[in-house]
Amino acid sequence: MKEDVKILREWISKQPHLPQNIHDMMLLRFLHTCNYSIEQTKTLIDLFYTIRSQAPELFSNRDPSQKTIQDCFKAIDMVPLPKLTEKNYKLLLYRLVDHDPEKFTYADSVKTFYMVSDVRMLVEQEFPAGEVPIFDLAGMSWKHMTKMPLPIVKKYMVYSQEAHPIKLKEIHLVNAPTFLDRAMAMMRPFIKSEILSMIHTHPPNSNTLFDYVPRELLPEEYGGTIGKMSDLKAMWLKKVMEHKEYLTDDSRWAVNETKRSAQNENTKPAFGIEGSFRTLSID
Repeated sequence: MKEDVKILREWISKQPHLPQNIHDMMLLRFLHTCNYSIEQTKTLIDLFYTIRSQAPELFSNRDPSQKTIQDCFKAIDMVPLPKLTEKNYKLLLYRLVDHDPEKFTYADSVKTFYMVSDVRMLVEQEFPAGEVPIFDLAGMSWKHMTKMPLPIVKKYMVYSQEAHPIKLKEIHLVNAPTFLDRAMAMMRPFIKSEILSMIHTHPPNSNTLFDYVPRELLPEEYGGTIGKMSDLKAMWLKKVMEHKEYLTDDSRWAVNETKRSAQNENTKPAFGIEGSFRTLSID
């Protein structure tokens, strides 16, 4: 792996449009995601930074001490869980704490989501065989959906599916609301078929999640034994605050397109879409 990192660093030094101070742990994450294929890893690295630079709504102004980010931490639990499954999968749990849609800002919530993810990829030592996010949709209303601008949703989807350095294995939607089918119909054009096949929905008051995820690996609020959500969240908030300088150092994250060589010109993601869920209708 050290030799692979060296090869990547030599390649990055010849890509002046890319950040030149990418952390070794990030390079290892990229390699792991690409099964240690150097060429695939180069493509992923370029996409990772290019898409981020094209989505400033989600990847700029990332000071975790600013009010908008602190408000997101108060309103939403975004907690990587500490124990891996028998398949060596990493579990992550996300849920609304404050159900008031007037306090919900989609772009800020996604920004905060990826700030936690960036810190996690830096500080965690394990390289899981896969990742399993669990989204608890209790308290989610259609009013929340109307506050999700489609251009931002598309940027989130493109980045998540094309450039986020993880191996996604399953997606669980817990306490699925009655309008979930309508919401999924609207989002389906942005989701790859292989990702759609990973999604499992679980109605309120059901135990079907435990057919996939061992109960004991979940927080106490879900019948597990790994501790309380509030304690786990406090630990991760502390880690994020400790890495404020890392998150806000634009030299680590920004692409300079004026320095991109012509032979390395890549296809830019197509983000051209207007509106929000409020303006969509379903056939």
